[in-house]
Amino acid sequence: MSLNTAHLNGGVLIHNGEQILLYSDGVAVEWSAQQSGAFQGTKKGLIYLTTHRVIFINKSGGDEMLSFSFPFVTLSEVEVEQPVFGANYIKGKVRAQPNGNWIGEAKFKITFKKGGAIEFGESMLRAAHFASRGGMQAPPPYVPPQNQWYAAPPPAYAPPPQDAKAAEAAQSAYYDPNQPQMAFIPPPAYYENPPSYNQATGKKTQ
Repeated sequence: MSLNTAHLNGGVLIHNGEQILLYSDGVAVEWSAQQSGAFQGTKKGLIYLTTHRVIFINKSGGDEMLSFSFPFVTLSEVEVEQPVFGANYIKGKVRAQPNGNWIGEAKFKITFKKGGAIEFGESMLRAAHFASRGGMQAPPPYVPPQNQWYAAPPPAYAPPPQDAKAAEAAQSAYYDPNQPQMAFIPPPAYYENPPSYNQATGKKTQ
């Protein structure tokens, strides 16, 4: 639904009350039925599944589409395809909503070059089902400020309020899904093995 509102400093921007369920690297997104320049060509990057939506983050910093958010309430005709030749993919339609930086409707095809389309698709449909049962609405678009800035620590790290009204206000702010909370950056794909340990000498060996 939202174009270029979910990326921040190489990570993905999520809201209070929203959680990342899983993510996958090495995906390619192709668009059709949309004439805007930001939707032209194949986009390569990472895709995230949260409790509220699907988020694509483009690895190319020079593309017009740096990120794209697919709230569950804007999706339709979503299917997981398993072709005999080629990588599995997810296809469907997404419609624009007010203040999403684009208009109309677009068809998408998300190809998983490194695998994982089946697991991602099943989890996505399950999360969308639970979201629809709860009457969930799409989180509002968020545009970070252009200048250098630092996010305030969450209320969980603040001193406890002294009175009931302050405590209620702090709790409401912490769980408000309309307020941005954090940016998630994936960990590295692998780590170097630590040096082995020699039990006889009690020293690490190189």
